[in-house]
Amino acid sequence: MNEHPKRVMIISFDAVGREDLPFLRTLPHFGAFFEDAALCPHVDSVYPSITYPAHTSILTGRMPKNHGVVNNTRLQPKRERPDWLFQRKYIRSTTLWEEARKKGLRTAALLWPAAGRSGVPYAVPEIMVTRRWQNQIVTNALNGPIRYQLELNRRFGYLRDGIRQPALDDFIQACALYTIRKYGPDLFFLHLTDVDTNRHLYGVHHEKATAALRRHDARLGELLEALSETGDMKETAVILLGDHYQKDAERIACVNAVFRKAGLLTAENGRLKRWKAVAKNCDGSCYVYLHRKYRKDEKMQEFLRELLRELAEREDFGIAHIFPSEEAAALGADPACFAMLEAKEGWYFLDDWETETENVEEERRHKMRATHGYLPEGEAYQTFFAAKGCGIRPVTVERTVKLWDEGVTLAALLGLDLGNADGTVIDEILA
Repeated sequence: MNEHPKRVMIISFDAVGREDLPFLRTLPHFGAFFEDAALCPHVDSVYPSITYPAHTSILTGRMPKNHGVVNNTRLQPKRERPDWLFQRKYIRSTTLWEEARKKGLRTAALLWPAAGRSGVPYAVPEIMVTRRWQNQIVTNALNGPIRYQLELNRRFGYLRDGIRQPALDDFIQACALYTIRKYGPDLFFLHLTDVDTNRHLYGVHHEKATAALRRHDARLGELLEALSETGDMKETAVILLGDHYQKDAERIACVNAVFRKAGLLTAENGRLKRWKAVAKNCDGSCYVYLHRKYRKDEKMQEFLRELLRELAEREDFGIAHIFPSEEAAALGADPACFAMLEAKEGWYFLDDWETETENVEEERRHKMRATHGYLPEGEAYQTFFAAKGCGIRPVTVERTVKLWDEGVTLAALLGLDLGNADGTVIDEILA
């Protein structure tokens, strides 16, 4: 490729999928964008199809098992709220950020997962505080450029309402527009979560999710206007993408409650004290881990296999499939797991150890009427990738591509090298 854009803007619309494309085409800004853009309408997410592994695959061109971010949160069974993998140190490979800096490109990352302490000069890391003594603004400041974040909070902090939507995206949108106009980054990663939040709360096709899509359309229009004001669009490429889709859910399965009855873990005073095996949910899928003391214990392994087989045979429990460690790793998941469990249609997993199953409407702490994390298969669960501008050919790619293909394609567009990545460049869309 001979022509590289001088600016690239990457906008991730969390939980927006292939199924949304017909509606997006009816909206003014999405519709105009898609008219002469390159479009990949068949994009498979990662496994597990959750936000942090997905965005890190886009950033590295690698499957989760190879970039290291195999879940949203760390394996910390004794913590009620485990820490999120929000720092760069959890990524085991190079990223588009580092490779861009080597070429002298200025980078920005707003609300992009794993951007904490990444060295990105214009960054607001996506951070979920999990400890009572933590403050959201202070924790963000300590994990990103302090002066830049304080400047944004001073100007736009009034828009925030914790992590509630649409206030969070309104705040990040204002920060993004300001950053484009004042600092003019060459490579900008923006993550918007309005749709994801509303689908979790109300369901995939709820009117509130539709309203969030309309808000995204207005945000897209503002971003394109800011880019037009601040640079030559003939030297600019804009990328729109999703990270995963969602499915509606009605029932919840708690594998740890079964493990507790089987004597595999012990809880006291509402806290997990000891464990031989533990389940760690990824919403629509669920890792099962053996404690390191038992990883070579054949009797324990066989006991756990039989327990999981019996559990999967129960009609009143939500396991659709069991992937042993090797099969899970082949799909891109954590090779250190003992197994990966895939939920039945209409089910998702939680880590609770008190109740084996419950209806979504009965759940109080982690109620989700729709969610993701499921095996990325079937057109109805796919997401999308679209690109427009310098270095892009306006074609539609009908074959299925993977999220990690997007990473190496972005590298090729920019003339960067991600090294020994898993992805294959989507050559059809590159000029």
